[in-house]
Amino acid sequence: MENRKRVFDDAARVAGGALGTLSGIRREVEGLVRHQLDRLLSGMDLVTRDEFEAVKEMAARARTENERLEAKPAKAASPRSKPKTGAKKAD
Repeated sequence: MENRKRVFDDAARVAGGALGTLSGIRREVEGLVRHQLDRLLSGMDLVTRDEFEAVKEMAARARTENERLEAKPAKAASPRSKPKTGAKKAD
């Protein structure tokens, strides 16, 4: 009976140690993968979410302004009007 209990205790210790080791290995592999992914992404010329949202807002404002300006009637110079010159005739 005592021998059987010792075998189960030993098996439990071995299993607990194996789980601890596997957990540590898992954390280490995750850290390595995260580091490699960060290195890969930093080498690419990507924009941040904030930069993207700022440019998106600027484009929306520019589009709205463009539409507003296109809606204004075009004021063309009439062919009868003469352009003003800066010099006056002396009498």
